[in-house]
Amino acid sequence: MALSIHKLSDHTGAEAVGVDLSRPIDSDTRARLNQAFVENSVLAVRGQSLTPPQVLEAVQVFGEVFEQHNTRFALPDCPLIHYISNQDKFPDGKRYIPGEGWHTDHSNDVRPPKATVLHAVQLPDRGGDTQYANMAAAYEALPAAMRNRLDGLMGIHVYQNSHSTRKLMSLSEENKERVPNAVLHPIVRTHPESGRKAIYVNPIRIEGIVGLDHKEALPLLDELLEHATQERFQYRHKWLPGDLVIWDNRCLLHKANGDYDMGQMRYLYRVMLKGSVPV
Repeated sequence: MALSIHKLSDHTGAEAVGVDLSRPIDSDTRARLNQAFVENSVLAVRGQSLTPPQVLEAVQVFGEVFEQHNTRFALPDCPLIHYISNQDKFPDGKRYIPGEGWHTDHSNDVRPPKATVLHAVQLPDRGGDTQYANMAAAYEALPAAMRNRLDGLMGIHVYQNSHSTRKLMSLSEENKERVPNAVLHPIVRTHPESGRKAIYVNPIRIEGIVGLDHKEALPLLDELLEHATQERFQYRHKWLPGDLVIWDNRCLLHKANGDYDMGQMRYLYRVMLKGSVPV
């Protein structure tokens, strides 16, 4: 069966069928998959059944593997692969829902990952969708006055900001040593491949904006988030068994939904790919 690619919405998301990522990929297939990823920002490669080492091999079709920040979720036998599970809990006993709330991954890195990949291993019967917000489309829909206001502004990204309502699992002392305390990234970044500009904000990571006090910065960030996450900019991915989904952190926000029976297991492998310094 030959590779075919089909759009999943008008502006975000496509599926690839007819490819087996457990086998070597030829250069033409590699090029088509990468083009579909850049053009659609979310690419779901259907019907895969991959072990962690096979996931690690497969994702390198799209780039080099990035070392994730919180190694408590690393697989012991394949530590560059992390797991996503609904069975983890905070120290106080509250259930931890990985990926809950709008965000982009690891923006507190000097070179944030360009992409995140999830491979579905076990899914609930229903629910647990992942929602994506297209930040390039959102930027293009901003009034000219707002685009001018954002020009040159730099966000201050930390592991977890002091005003986020979503709490992350804490870092170990070893991880704290290798994760930057704070980095600066433009509020509007340019995609290195497509050339499109996108709003680059992260509700759990941005502590503030350089040169603005919180009374001005926080309402502005809230306004941008409200604008960018309108339904017209969203694509909602309904997971199928065997999906391997890669998305573009450079121009998307995403969030996981905990709207399913928590008595059922939701378990996926996660890997990230190296990115460049946002400009």
